[in-house]
Amino acid sequence: MFAPVLVAVDASIALVTLNRPHKLNALSYELVDALMAILDDIEVDPVIRAVILTGAGERAFSAGADIHQFSQSVRQGTDAAVRDFVRRGQGLTARIEAFPKPVIVAVNGLAYGGGCEITEAAHLAIASERAMFAKPEINIGMPPTFGGTQRLPRLAGRKRALELLLTGDPFTAPHALELGLVNAVVPHDELLGAARGLAGRILRHSPLAVRSIITAVTRGLNQSIGEGLLVESEQFATMVPTHDLGEGLAAWIARRPPVYTGR
Repeated sequence: MFAPVLVAVDASIALVTLNRPHKLNALSYELVDALMAILDDIEVDPVIRAVILTGAGERAFSAGADIHQFSQSVRQGTDAAVRDFVRRGQGLTARIEAFPKPVIVAVNGLAYGGGCEITEAAHLAIASERAMFAKPEINIGMPPTFGGTQRLPRLAGRKRALELLLTGDPFTAPHALELGLVNAVVPHDELLGAARGLAGRILRHSPLAVRSIITAVTRGLNQSIGEGLLVESEQFATMVPTHDLGEGLAAWIARRPPVYTGR
């Protein structure tokens, strides 16, 4: 039996790999549960400061939900389908979106359905030139259920999102870049290197400041500007008594590199 999710840690970066390549890394219930447990472990691990999330094999990041498994829940009725499928998927994307350490998706192939929704929820994303995206749920007579009707319009705008949601048509990595779904498109062989490079640029900075920025942005997006500014102020206030802010200021005044401790 293969583990549904693999983890390898190097230089404070956890490479997390969806590991069902024979099923195009479809999001089975077991895979989602395993990924949630891994995120729990990473959150409390002081060594790990960033996450790169990718898919095993050459064909897919994730082709979306495991339809055979999901269809069994549908046959059991509404309560079972919402409990087993919708809540599980929404819980995963919400966890990724609010995760206190930066999550970078390295899209190495197909990112359809739930795979696209994970990409939408992640803080940052880099796509291989081979990557393809789609919101294909309408093809089986349903809306997206892992947050895709909410996050994609916020990223791409209502009309551009609705075109993708209502047609189910696939779209390329360059189009995903144009929509704001990914931050960059790179040659396939450079994908993980580019993701690690982006993570490294973040790890230069205070982990406390990184966390506060992620929190402020994630919470503020769904509030009015006034409420969002209060969140921003609250996050700044948490930094005032920290060593990292004092060190950052002292280093800037002394024209030397800062040494952050995460305290």
